[in-house]
Amino acid sequence: MMGTNEEEAYEQERPAHRVKVSGFWMDSTEVTNLQFSEFVKATGYVTVAERKPDWEEIKKQTPPGTPKPPENMLVPVSLVFVPPASVSNMDDISQWWQLIPGATWQHPEGPNSTLEGRWNNPVVHVAYEDAEAYAKWAGKRLPTEAEWEYAAKGGLQEARYAWGNDFMVKGKHMANTFQGRFPISDNHEDGFSGTSPVGSFSPNNYGLYDIIGNVWEWTSDWYDADAFKRIPSDKVIVNPTGPDKCYDPEDMYAIKRVTKGGSYLCSVNYCVNYRPSARRGTAYDSGSSNIGFRCVYSK
Repeated sequence: MMGTNEEEAYEQERPAHRVKVSGFWMDSTEVTNLQFSEFVKATGYVTVAERKPDWEEIKKQTPPGTPKPPENMLVPVSLVFVPPASVSNMDDISQWWQLIPGATWQHPEGPNSTLEGRWNNPVVHVAYEDAEAYAKWAGKRLPTEAEWEYAAKGGLQEARYAWGNDFMVKGKHMANTFQGRFPISDNHEDGFSGTSPVGSFSPNNYGLYDIIGNVWEWTSDWYDADAFKRIPSDKVIVNPTGPDKCYDPEDMYAIKRVTKGGSYLCSVNYCVNYRPSARRGTAYDSGSSNIGFRCVYSK
């Protein structure tokens, strides 16, 4: 059962519907900084966040007639989470997300930051095409949303979380999420601030680590907020690959792919996306400090 009928879930997750997927293998962890560095070393690949922005690509996601910004503003940037001292409006994400020049997978918080002590953490600041390029190099591919969700549930079809129906098990945190008052203060009750080394929490029943929390994960599907509502309730969809194009009524000009699993920034007071059915759209050309990926393989 893909999606959910849970009343407290977000609208884009409903309704639940039956899906069948063929067998596949999935990476047990998110791709790490060390693994990604081996790819870059072997290929010389340069990520989207490291390239000068292409206005012809940018304007595809802006209203018609939007003027080209000054040339000195077209510099490589990526989104970095920066906790604010206070928040006046929880709908204004610019209070805690900042576009920082020089923020890349090698410099997660900006030019002066490094990967020291984080080589086994998931790689971040990777756009969709970066993840796709790595997967191709590794002889794999990105999962479809259906494959990802099937794997995340670990056989627990009706459970709310990847491990059962209780967020904590015997007082133990099961994933890297945000404890405290988002976005101002993280209490670090799970032992981590920011991303954590892969495998720091127990795996699900299929042996997959950090399938929930830590970082959002790219899938190959275009994001359509209403996709599930158009699926006949009596039909079983076999190996779905998602809609033909993106549709987000709240962000009409953006071109998005589905990301899954939530991240270390998901919290009970803001973003309850640490569930297998949770889904959101992420601009295909964007990276941030809480988006990564893992790969799958099938014959």
